[in-house]
This record gives sequence, structure tokens and C-alpha cells, in this order.
Amino acid sequence: MDNTFTLDTAKMPRHIAIIMDGNGRWAKQKGLLRAFGHESGVKSVRETVEACAKLKIGFLTLYAFSTENWNRPKLEVDALMSILMNSLKKELPTMQKNNIKLNTIGNANMLPDRARKQLFEVIAQTKENTGMVLTLALSYGSREELVAAVKQICEQVNTNTLNIADINEEVINNHLYTHNMPDADLVIRTSGEQRISNFLLWQAAYAELYFTDILWPDFREKDLHQAIFSYQKRERRFGKTSEQLK
Repeated sequence: MDNTFTLDTAKMPRHIAIIMDGNGRWAKQKGLLRAFGHESGVKSVRETVEACAKLKIGFLTLYAFSTENWNRPKLEVDALMSILMNSLKKELPTMQKNNIKLNTIGNANMLPDRARKQLFEVIAQTKENTGMVLTLALSYGSREELVAAVKQICEQVNTNTLNIADINEEVINNHLYTHNMPDADLVIRTSGEQRISNFLLWQAAYAELYFTDILWPDFREKDLHQAIFSYQKRERRFGKTSEQLK
């Protein structure tokens, strides 16, 4: 950890969500194919997951593949799916050692059969773990998630199993992919871009946002600590005044 600051263990975010951006630019800067950037990003995933587990973060969500990413060149998409399968198989022992439970959000039906099978095998093998919940957002788009939730709620109204007057935030929450998770407290985005990119739009309504110029393959434990330190220095008012919080 950077010696210039100390993290307050009593003020840890319960749920950290990360937009892992910059793999392609990292590779381009080195004159490599984009796939090499994605492969190098795996090391950052491993170090970040283990660091969050050590800090006893309850939930870590990684934006691994968006619904829009399917529009990328087929060669790159195929490489990403291959990296996903290999990483899941390789990292299973680490997840078991750290008592990590794997979860996924998104439209898993869009994933290639082999990738989907590998994903759900690891989810099944870690389902009894009681430590941190690691969620991979795969083929995920927040707008698609919200549309799916609205359709489910409308179906319940049409079948008279739900009254329109009873629709509230809790009902909507219960129809999202993340219904069994708390809202995001801290959203980190690497690579210098400062946007949410269709990620957890509902769940990040009151999240603290942290942007860093570091490209994802270069993101390390000390950078995670810096993001959390920034989070801990902020006053989270949730619409109230500072005086009310005091």
C-alpha cells in the first residue's frame, strides 16, 4: 500500500464496481494486437480480486463484456471469449482459496456455448463460498436490463399478480439482474474516460465515481487503495445536508 495514506477499515465500500477500460490502447501503445491487451488485463483482474478479498469487500462487480461489445471485430470477440474460458478455469483454485463466490449478470444466452458452460460450472463450484461475491457483467447492458425488468413487471400487471399502485423502487430492484446485491458504493473507471457506458445505471444512482488515467493492464493493488482512499474522503449525503449528517 502507498505509505502516504492509510485506509479506514470502518469505512470500506460494501460494493465496488469497475469499468475495466484501456486494454486496447495499452496494446496499441506497445505495437501489439488488442488481444494482447485483454490477456494482460487478466493479471489486473487477479490482483484486484485478491486485494478486495483481503480488504473484506463484500461485493466486487467487473464490467467484463457489454452488449455493445458484440459489435467489435469477430477476431477480438473470439479472443475475449477464449480468455474468459481460460481465466475461469485457471482462477477457480484462487477463488476457492479466498472463499469467493462467483456470480454473473447480463444476457448469458448470448455467450458461446463453451464459454457459458465454463462460466456456470465455476459458479456452481463456488456457490457455497461465503466470502466476497465476485460478479462478472457479461453481455451486460443496463438499458437492456431495465427494459427486461419493465417487461416482467408489465406481465405481472397484465396477469393481475401485481397492482400498478404497488410498483415502487423495491419492485423494480427485485426485477433487475442485481436483485440479490446492494447498490454500488464506488464505481471505478480506468483509462481516463469519464462516462458510465451503460453500466449499472439504476444501481449506481448514488455511487461515488472515481476516474483514473491508468490503463487497465497497469492497474494494481495500490491503485485500488488510492480509489478507496478517495472514496473515504468524500461525504455521502444521499440528498441530505452536511449539517443533517452531523
